[in-house]
Amino acid sequence: MIRLGAGRLERIAAVGAHCDDIAIGAGGTLLTLCRANPGLRVDVLVLSGGGGEREDEERAALAAFCPGADLRVTVLKLPDGRLPVHWDEAKAAVEELRGRTDPQLVLAPRAEDAHQDHRGLARLVPTAFRDHLVLGYEIVKWDADLGRPVAYQPLSPEVAEEKVRLLQGHYASQRHRPWYDREAFLGLARIRGIECQTRYAEAFAVTKLTLDLGE
Repeated sequence: MIRLGAGRLERIAAVGAHCDDIAIGAGGTLLTLCRANPGLRVDVLVLSGGGGEREDEERAALAAFCPGADLRVTVLKLPDGRLPVHWDEAKAAVEELRGRTDPQLVLAPRAEDAHQDHRGLARLVPTAFRDHLVLGYEIVKWDADLGRPVAYQPLSPEVAEEKVRLLQGHYASQRHRPWYDREAFLGLARIRGIECQTRYAEAFAVTKLTLDLGE
């Protein structure tokens, strides 16, 4: 399997519709990137959950998922499940994020996600980040919307285990959900690892990618 590297990264952005989306979809990738690129600037935008317990959980979790990073987190208060009717506010927030950073990589939800908030945000991101590499992360849930990914980030067993530990340790408000458990998170990571011939991995959708394979 061919592996393509991005070289040293200095700036990335991560966006989520809800607190915990980014950590579930790309927590292992964040751990890997931040450890490989000390001082990496990570700009985060979350559209809902601001002003309460969910925001506190998110800030603490992202600090743990981004060790040694220059982390800048914004959590807004848009209502959960109502992004389509708050399109203008969401679009303005994504454009404001773009105005303050020019990342080499953007982590965002998949456009094929069944949740309307995830799907809506995924469709907004390319309107602001028009010339950027955008990796669409997947979120395990009851909708049965997982697809066939085209890009994989291998995770060491240590990183995969730490991702699960951080998810379970930081998001107490989500532990009641029937799918929010170790087996679900590690099980999906194991399947994606099989698909890219490693032990564990996170998988991503890619809409457009320019290659630089040399002369």
